[in-house]
Amino acid sequence: MLEIGVQSRNIVEDPCPEKGFRMLKDAGFSCTDFSLNSYLTNKDLYEGKVNAFFSQSIQELEQFFSAHKEGAKKAGIRINQMHMPYPVYIPNGRKEINDFLQKEMAVKSMHICHFLECKNIVVHGFKLARFLGSEEAEWDYTEHFLDTIAPLAKEMGITICIENLYGGIGGHLVEGPCCDARKAAARIDRMNERYQAEVLGFCFDTGHANLVGLDFEDFLTTLGSRLKVLHIHDNDGVADLHQIPFTFTKARENVTSTDWEGFIRGLRKIGFDQVLSFETAPVLTAFPQELKAQALTLIAQIGAYFAKKIEN
Repeated sequence: MLEIGVQSRNIVEDPCPEKGFRMLKDAGFSCTDFSLNSYLTNKDLYEGKVNAFFSQSIQELEQFFSAHKEGAKKAGIRINQMHMPYPVYIPNGRKEINDFLQKEMAVKSMHICHFLECKNIVVHGFKLARFLGSEEAEWDYTEHFLDTIAPLAKEMGITICIENLYGGIGGHLVEGPCCDARKAAARIDRMNERYQAEVLGFCFDTGHANLVGLDFEDFLTTLGSRLKVLHIHDNDGVADLHQIPFTFTKARENVTSTDWEGFIRGLRKIGFDQVLSFETAPVLTAFPQELKAQALTLIAQIGAYFAKKIEN
């Protein structure tokens, strides 16, 4: 039976995590994508700002997240995946910041993931193709970074999940790292063979895929069992809006902007048996606070719809 999950961001709050986890349970979720990236945001990083959160010791961070761990368990919510803060490397960024991100933040993120008994952590690949001249050189930099945390992944039983991203050139959206499913599959296999463990997997992001026109069904069937986690959300094909599936259409005839049928077929073909996890945190600030519970319930119901279609 496929489980349904959603981001913890804009739901689970630090002063009383259990309250947010119970809201998830009441809405119909059994899992959550823990939003570790909310503690060091990409907006701040691109502006060269680094807060002190990940400067804390591992012991201090574990103590901070103890209430989250306990609250999730009390509410009956499993933390099945989380998102490492990103970017892990800032092109033309200061060396001390990039060193901190890779040697401190990334390592401590792995320890937090392990502490919260989470089996998957999503990592953004480096966006360096334009600077280095090729996608292959870009991957070499990403793989070098992954090699610094892969031993921890093996030791802790965690799978690091690379994600299909997009980039921007001259005001146009283009394919970013990990948008070639066949290259991704080969790289995952090569690294896992090298470590003799499942240290690397894939996170398929429906919104990013829609923005750059990926073939959902082909991408998913190519990944097969390498697909470990999902980021399910919708957009208009123009901006990365992270909205509820079926929100956008291409025409007045209500043809969906996103290929949800291809998504369902692809997951059905590979026998996907993990978590249908939604990356829809912005939705919960778009709806009035009074409708947050109803919005969450709708997302969970869409997850149940997907599950029924995939399993039949």
